[in-house]
Amino acid sequence: MNTAQALEWLYATQQFGLKLGLEPIRRLLTELGNPQEAFRSIHVAGTNGKGSVCAMLEQLIRDQGIRTGLFTSPHLIRFNERMQVSGLPISDTEIADGLTRLRALVADWKPHPTFFEISTALAFEFFARHGVEVAVVETGMGGRLDSTNVLRPMVSVLTPIAWDHQEWLGDTLAKIASEKAGILKPGVPAVSALQEPEVRQVLESTGPIEWVDAPLTDVEIGIPGPHQTWNAALAFAALAASGLPWDPMSARESLARVNWPGRFQQLSDGSVLDGAHNPHAARALVAAWRERFGNERVVTIFGMAQDKAIRETLEILETIVSEFHFVPVRSARSADPKALSAWVKRPVTLHASLTEALRATSSNDRRLVTGSLFLIGEMLALHQSATQPPVSDQ
Repeated sequence: MNTAQALEWLYATQQFGLKLGLEPIRRLLTELGNPQEAFRSIHVAGTNGKGSVCAMLEQLIRDQGIRTGLFTSPHLIRFNERMQVSGLPISDTEIADGLTRLRALVADWKPHPTFFEISTALAFEFFARHGVEVAVVETGMGGRLDSTNVLRPMVSVLTPIAWDHQEWLGDTLAKIASEKAGILKPGVPAVSALQEPEVRQVLESTGPIEWVDAPLTDVEIGIPGPHQTWNAALAFAALAASGLPWDPMSARESLARVNWPGRFQQLSDGSVLDGAHNPHAARALVAAWRERFGNERVVTIFGMAQDKAIRETLEILETIVSEFHFVPVRSARSADPKALSAWVKRPVTLHASLTEALRATSSNDRRLVTGSLFLIGEMLALHQSATQPPVSDQ
């Protein structure tokens, strides 16, 4: 298969749905010779900030002269973004070759491996083949039954845990926390961001945890927003707990080089992009906006998946918005723009597409594009004239 054919096959595996459990990925990795045993790892779970913390950790470790791997999801524009070695994404050729081998391997498997299981196997094999020494790995969803939980990491990391995928992880914050805490393992150091009391109680019941109770101050961070000082402190604590050699002074310099698109990212056309797809993320966006722009209100293009906490998210965002432009997102789960208008008091305009909304707001000196990461990916693709659309495994 060429790259396009390989990715078409991979995307088609979404028909098998989302199946939480470790037996399929263990079988898959065994057939591949257990590539996950060829490198050490740091494992990151949580609700918000996972990607930013992973990006920081990868940069910090790479700058210490260590060959790194990075596995995150979902991608924004191209599938290649999900797996990187020393800052370079997997090539189209390696995607085609790897997925061709995996397709032949699982052709007659019942049940068939899922999109995320295959992606995880592809990433771990990619890391092993390229001699990765330390991989920073983000969970796809949850933790206990997530495909990445086959790892025995040097340290387990938990970012803030909030309401997230209740249909899969549970209908209480304690249940969600219990699933995400499933990455914690006896004998493996664990570090956590500050958590809600009921989350903290669940995490403390699993064993010793180091709590990060203060932000990292007086440091330049490549990702904007006051909440990133907390993510940086968590990354520093994780690196210290990992036992890897590192120099705290040079590590502070590394933070300035961290890049993580779609997180309060400012484009040359005056747009600010942020994937604030839940209330916790929306509060972080509002804080970042006020730190950067004060009391200025902004014309906002918004779209989100219908299974998210849309109403609460919009109520938080409305404190900085002058008018909303609602759009659908590139997902079968997209919320209807018309339905969104019932939840806000600011002026509203409905659009059939992001492109239409961009034309309608082109005269604004500044605009905010926020909500689903699907929307952020589409915006970046338009801005960069990219052609491969985003796709989700969750």
